[in-house]
Amino acid sequence: MKLLLDTHLLLWAAGLPERLSAQARRLIEAADSELFFSAASLWEIAIKRGLGREDFQVDVRLLRRGLLDNGYSELPIGSEHAVAVDSLPAIHKDPFDRILVAQAMLEGITLITSDTVVAQYPGPVRKV
Repeated sequence: MKLLLDTHLLLWAAGLPERLSAQARRLIEAADSELFFSAASLWEIAIKRGLGREDFQVDVRLLRRGLLDNGYSELPIGSEHAVAVDSLPAIHKDPFDRILVAQAMLEGITLITSDTVVAQYPGPVRKV
């Protein structure tokens, strides 16, 4: 199963695995899971780290290298993803979450999230 981790799950999987739910851990560790991270998540981390957010204090360069070294595939942001955001229902205002949902929909990848609001989107979004 192809899985796109939202930003918080990505941070937890990389550095705080004890914060992951048992369901998230099972999905991430499953032998048939193909794991993806979005360039949008790295962008979000870089911005929020720069703003001093405590929950985003990670070196984004090291995170990216660690994800790639551990078998994650990078999902770049394309113009088709940006355009698809326009067709999403107005469930959530966060632009980073909205681009992740659009990417998941267009790429046929299940977005896994711990955010109950993001999980309200139709399509391949799953709360874990």
